[in-house]
Amino acid sequence: MEENVKTLEMEALKELVKIEDLKELSNFKVKYLGKQGLFTALLRGMKDIPKEERPQFGALVNSSREKIENVIKETEERLEALELERKLTEQKIDITEPAKNTEKGQIHPLYKVMNKLMEACVEMGFTVVDGPEIETDYYNFEALNIPKDHPARDMQDSFYLAPNLIMRSQTSAMQIRAMEAMKPPIKIVSPGRTYRADSDATHSPVFHQFEGLVVDENISMIDLKALLTKLLKMLFGEKTQIRFRPSFFPFTEPSVEVDATCPMCGGKGCARCKGSGFMELLGAGMVNPKVLENCGIDSKKYSGLAFGFGVDRFAITEYKVPSIRMMFENDIKFLSQIK
Repeated sequence: MEENVKTLEMEALKELVKIEDLKELSNFKVKYLGKQGLFTALLRGMKDIPKEERPQFGALVNSSREKIENVIKETEERLEALELERKLTEQKIDITEPAKNTEKGQIHPLYKVMNKLMEACVEMGFTVVDGPEIETDYYNFEALNIPKDHPARDMQDSFYLAPNLIMRSQTSAMQIRAMEAMKPPIKIVSPGRTYRADSDATHSPVFHQFEGLVVDENISMIDLKALLTKLLKMLFGEKTQIRFRPSFFPFTEPSVEVDATCPMCGGKGCARCKGSGFMELLGAGMVNPKVLENCGIDSKKYSGLAFGFGVDRFAITEYKVPSIRMMFENDIKFLSQIK
């Protein structure tokens, strides 16, 4: 029986020397040391030898087994080192190789325009304020002198969440909040998302507005015209022609709409400007005294001016985009063209 142990040990060591990878080594362990392995079979055969010889035989088998396990451990360490070296060679990185080009993200065109407007207004001394997109009927309509029977209050024109709650249809609501929270002089702009049930080439159900408000003593239409002329020339260039047309808004009196030279045709007339050579950019006017009084401001002492850009329309004008819908389709090919 002792010869069987020595023979098995020699066979195992010879086989172990020839192993060249970890998978073969794993199979070797199962063959010799596993539950059904050859050394385990020797121990099970102890029942067939005399009782007095069993301790000596068991010790011999365990000694051979331990010797094999030690050689297995050394072999495993050697094979793991070789495997690591192979992987490092295959996955070697050449640090002198030029880096691969990576795609860089950029600010969305709408927010580029929004930032441009904010930077221009901050430069002119305005403070930027923000507010909730879910508004009450009071702040969105009533305080702005918009009567109950105004079309804007119809369910088909505005997104109501409850009888008195609405997805704000204009950032003008922030002007009311600002006048309630601040004392004149007030000089603020309020950018943000707004919502209306409207959708065509120049309108979207979700759109962005940028509104400004100035309240102080002796504010007049002269101040409004001077402010907007300076702002639009900062944005579009000194050669831009600007015109003011009479209009009507419930929260301003008098009211105007402001046009600038059409950037698509340079004022020559095209389909976008309907041959007029001008593009409508914003609405403005003197703050209605009723609105000032609603906010607790003495309309006999103070007056104010207000203006509002449709940022989305401003953006498609700035970047000469044919449809406002393209701004919301998240087409990377399109967006990457706008620098």
